[in-house]
Amino acid sequence: MRYIALLRGINVGGKNKVSMSDLKACFENAGFQNTMTYINSGNVIFDSEECDVIKLINKCEKILLKQFGFPIKLALIDADRLKDALEHAPQWWGDDPDAKHNAIFVIAPASAEGVTIEAGQIKPEYEKIHVHGGVIFWSAPLTTFSRTRWSKIVGTKVYQHITIRNANTTRKLLELAMSLK
Repeated sequence: MRYIALLRGINVGGKNKVSMSDLKACFENAGFQNTMTYINSGNVIFDSEECDVIKLINKCEKILLKQFGFPIKLALIDADRLKDALEHAPQWWGDDPDAKHNAIFVIAPASAEGVTIEAGQIKPEYEKIHVHGGVIFWSAPLTTFSRTRWSKIVGTKVYQHITIRNANTTRKLLELAMSLK
């Protein structure tokens, strides 16, 4: 099965530095097939015969800790689930150049529903949110971004359970994952 691992908190502000070539080698050395990375934010596409997502996450986190010497949390989604989520993304998500569009990936065992409840009610005059297939689609105009509920979650408890990618990165990850099939 084809998976996409979305690592959280690496290469941010000069902390938790991980080179993408070392990251790719780490996954290959662990026996994963068709491994590739995309951009410096820690996105790894790979194949595994393991179907138990929790077991696979645990394996990935163990190999990352061993390789890099610090814990790295990650969200894991298979390519078919990401494709389904993007096919069901709301029309308002992803294309307006005057808005910020994020795909928020939840780190198991947390759930998208639980994360949205814990984050609190959105401010509909400033932001939109939609959940599908474990992916939280969120958009807000750039001019009022700082007034949104979701712009204020950095540093909160709920922030520890997510990793965020913008719309372009999310779409590119799916494109790359599907090109390897």
